[in-house]
Amino acid sequence: MNALCAAACKLRSHCRAGRRSVKTFFYLYPVSGRLRPDTAAQGETALTKRIFITFCAAAACCVLLGACESGSLAAAAGKRTRPADLGELQFITPAEGDPIATLSTTLGDISFVLYPDIAPMAVENFVGLAQQGYYNGLSFHRVIEGFLVQTGGSTIWNGNSYPNEISDRLHHYAGAVAMAHAPDGASGNLSQFYIVQSAQDSVDKTLAKTLTEAGVREAVVTAYQAVGGAPYLDNLNTVFGQVYDGMDVVDAIAAVECGEDDRPLEDVIVNSVTIGTYSAAQSGSTPASGASGSDSAA
Repeated sequence: MNALCAAACKLRSHCRAGRRSVKTFFYLYPVSGRLRPDTAAQGETALTKRIFITFCAAAACCVLLGACESGSLAAAAGKRTRPADLGELQFITPAEGDPIATLSTTLGDISFVLYPDIAPMAVENFVGLAQQGYYNGLSFHRVIEGFLVQTGGSTIWNGNSYPNEISDRLHHYAGAVAMAHAPDGASGNLSQFYIVQSAQDSVDKTLAKTLTEAGVREAVVTAYQAVGGAPYLDNLNTVFGQVYDGMDVVDAIAAVECGEDDRPLEDVIVNSVTIGTYSAAQSGSTPASGASGSDSAA
């Protein structure tokens, strides 16, 4: 416990004051009393889990309050390198026929693979809404550079929410597509989703050490260090997709000028969402990991 608290203090001491309000994080992602099953470390005690979530919330505040010396928020909008095979599902080239979605926006296209076998309700809801044209014309109403871009409000089930689908196979790496909780802090999900836009160097050695000490798998920690992400959202929100083409567009959306409420001053619009299947012949991009394989969600 002392080690975690010391690490949190050390991480915070490296940060300088910034423009974002801490309450933005807690408004969307309240952490107290809402811990989810942690399949990565089932042997952890409830106290350890709470300490870990508390530390990660502090790390999130650090990101929202300003840029760390080890990696500024401006780096998030820079060119991202593509690491070698990281071994995690989200960095394996989609297999032929895997379900995908392409988000056409006013700043370009974003394509991501879907994981219906791991997050079936989240994928079913997203696909159903997309096929109804629900997202067409909506704007990215919350944009926080170095954290996320968010859009989407109803479900295909007459507006009823559905429970989280947490899995140790999917994490909040940069490029992860996940469901946002309702603004009132309810445990259910509606139509809003976000794409993690953390800088590639957002998980430094201090945070990586804390993740390891909390029982997070070594492969997950390694992946976070390689691509960046928001590990403080793991076990809280449902990840149901991963961007494999168009992270430059995500970065461009994150770089637009926003008001105090994190809403872009000039709307970035979702023109359409196309649901299809992956084809290497039609894909004009290098997969996120540069690795190939036929692993599918299980």
